[in-house]
Amino acid sequence: MSLPHAILTALLEKPSSGLELTRRFDRSIGYFWSATHQQIYRELGKLEEAGLIRALSSAQPARGRRKEYEVLPAGRAELTDWVGRSEDPKPVRDALLLRLRAAAVVGTEGLEAELDRHLDWHRGQLAEYEDIEKRHFPPERDAPGDRIRHVVLRGGIELERFWIGWLTQALAEVGEPPPAPRPR
Repeated sequence: MSLPHAILTALLEKPSSGLELTRRFDRSIGYFWSATHQQIYRELGKLEEAGLIRALSSAQPARGRRKEYEVLPAGRAELTDWVGRSEDPKPVRDALLLRLRAAAVVGTEGLEAELDRHLDWHRGQLAEYEDIEKRHFPPERDAPGDRIRHVVLRGGIELERFWIGWLTQALAEVGEPPPAPRPR
């Protein structure tokens, strides 16, 4: 149920057309809640039908015009209610962790290259997040909303640091010869 809330959040930050929203989504919320452009457009229709958002009127002719959406009071109320709801943490479900566990049984052939690939990806994500932090969160940017957005970004930075450390450790273990079997 989080995609509609992600869209409501983005539209409250700035009313947007579907195209603008998908572009903004790719550069911000999409880092931690991904959705395809088709999912976003489909959800915009559902939110409009539910009376949570509306398309703003435009002076341009309807054909070829981009609809710009804004959040209605009912949408703001839904988002406010959702923020305050309780939700159980979700257990980790990661294919790489499962593959590493399977490697303990069947061997690690090919796994080192995959771990290296993941490590490179997480290093790239960390660099991107740190660049965003440098550009968008200077020390003087201290409004309450900015501080909360910065905390979200810091969470992403810390997760990337975790994955880099963990993958480095996993690579060290995978690269070592297996221990000799114990005599029975």
